[in-house]
Amino acid sequence: MSTRQPAAPEGFTPTGTIATSADRRRVVFATVVGTTVEWYDFFIYATAVGLVFGQLFFAPLGANSALIAFATVGVSFLFRPLGAFLAGHFGDKYGRKVVLMWTLILMGVATALIGVLPDYEAIGILAPILLVVLRILQGVSAGGEWGGAVLMAVEHAPKKRRGMFGASPQIGVPLGLLLASGVMALMAMIAPGDAFLEWGWRVPFLLSVVLILIGWYVRRRVEESPVFAELNARKEKAQMPVVQLFRKHALLVVIAALVFAGNNAVGYMTTGGYIQGYATNPDGPLGLERGPVLWAVTGSAVTWLLSTLAAGWFADRIGRRTTYLIGWGLQLVGVFLLFPLVNTGDVGLLFLGLAILTLGLGFTYGPQAALYTELFPASIRFSGVSISYAIGAILGGAFAPTIATALVQATGSTQSVTWYLAGMTVIGLIATLLLRDRSGIPLGPDHEDEQSVSPIYGMSKV
Repeated sequence: MSTRQPAAPEGFTPTGTIATSADRRRVVFATVVGTTVEWYDFFIYATAVGLVFGQLFFAPLGANSALIAFATVGVSFLFRPLGAFLAGHFGDKYGRKVVLMWTLILMGVATALIGVLPDYEAIGILAPILLVVLRILQGVSAGGEWGGAVLMAVEHAPKKRRGMFGASPQIGVPLGLLLASGVMALMAMIAPGDAFLEWGWRVPFLLSVVLILIGWYVRRRVEESPVFAELNARKEKAQMPVVQLFRKHALLVVIAALVFAGNNAVGYMTTGGYIQGYATNPDGPLGLERGPVLWAVTGSAVTWLLSTLAAGWFADRIGRRTTYLIGWGLQLVGVFLLFPLVNTGDVGLLFLGLAILTLGLGFTYGPQAALYTELFPASIRFSGVSISYAIGAILGGAFAPTIATALVQATGSTQSVTWYLAGMTVIGLIATLLLRDRSGIPLGPDHEDEQSVSPIYGMSKV
C-alpha cells in the first residue's frame, strides 16, 4: 500500500512554510561561493601544470615531461567517478548539504598541501608521486561537489526559474578560472622570472586555506534541499541508489555524460591549462610572456561567466534543449576560430579567440544543471547527476590537454586539435538531440512515476 502524502504546493517546504526570496538568495549565494572556491582549487593546479609543474616536478623524467605533466590533469578525472559514487550514495541517503561540506574540506586540504610540496630537486621521484596523489584527492572532491551544488540550487528554485538558479553553480567554473588565472597573473607580476618558479606559484595554492574557511561559513548557513527534506521525512530514500540508477537508467547516464563531454573537452583547452602552456612555451612556436597570456585567459573567464548566465536565462524561456542546440552551433564556430587567432602570436587576438569560444561554452554549460536535475527521479537524483557528470568529465576534459599535446607533437600542427574538438562538439550535439526537453517537470518525491518515464527519444517507461 502506498504511503505517499499529497504533494506540497509550489514554493512550500515539507513543513508547509513558504520558501522566501531571502532563503533562495542565500542558497544561490552559497552555491556560487562554494563552487567558485572548489573550482579555483581545481583550476589553479591546471594553470600551474603548463607554467610550473613540467619544469619543477617532471622535467627530470625526460623529453616527454610536458606530456606527463598534462596527463596528471587527466588522472584526477579517473577518480571523479569514485567521488561521484560516494557523494551520490551519501547524498541520496543523508542529504546534499553534508556532502557539500566535506567535499569543500577535502579539496581545500589537498590544494594547500600542494602549495608546500617540495619539488623534484628536493626529494626526487617522491615529489611527482605526492603531487599526483594530491591531484587524485582533488578529483575525488570535484566528482562529488558538482552534483550536490546543482541539486541545492535547482531543487530550491521556483519551477519557472530553474535555468537561472541552475546557472549559479555553473558560473562557479568561470569564476574559479577567473580567480585562478587572475591570482597567478598577479603573482607573475609580484614574483617575475625565477622568483615565480621558486616561490611565487605556491602563494595561490596556500590562499586556498582562506577561501575554504569562507566557503565553509557560507555553506553551513544554508538549509537542506527541500526535495531531500521531504524524502527524509517520508522515509522514502533509496537504500542502494547507485544500483537502482544503473539498473533502470544506465543508457540515460551515458547519453547525459556525452552531452557534458562535448562541452568539457573544448573547455579544458583553458581550464586544463593547454592554451596557457602552448602560448608561453619558450621552445614553442609562440613563446609569449606568461603574464599577458594569463590576463587574456582571465578576461575570457568573464565572457564565459556572462554567456553562462545568459544561457540560464534563455533556458527558462526557450527550453534547455533549444538553448543547447544554439550553444553547439556557437561552440563549433569558436573551435574553428580558436587556433587561427591564437597562432597569430598576438595576445589581443588570443583573447578574442578565447572570448568567442566561451560564448558557445557558456550556452552548452549554463543549462546543464537544470537539464540534469530534470532527467532523474528524486530518490536517485544525486547519484544520477553526479555520476553522469563524472563520466562526461572523463570522456571529455580528462585527457583533452594531453590529447592536444600529443596531436601537435605527431602532426606538427594545431589543425588536428581543431578537428578533435569539433568532433567532440558534434558528439555533444547528437547526445542532446536524443533527449526530450523536460523543463518544468515536478521534482518532488510525489512525482517519481512521471520522473521515471525515460526522456530518451524512442524509449518507453522504465
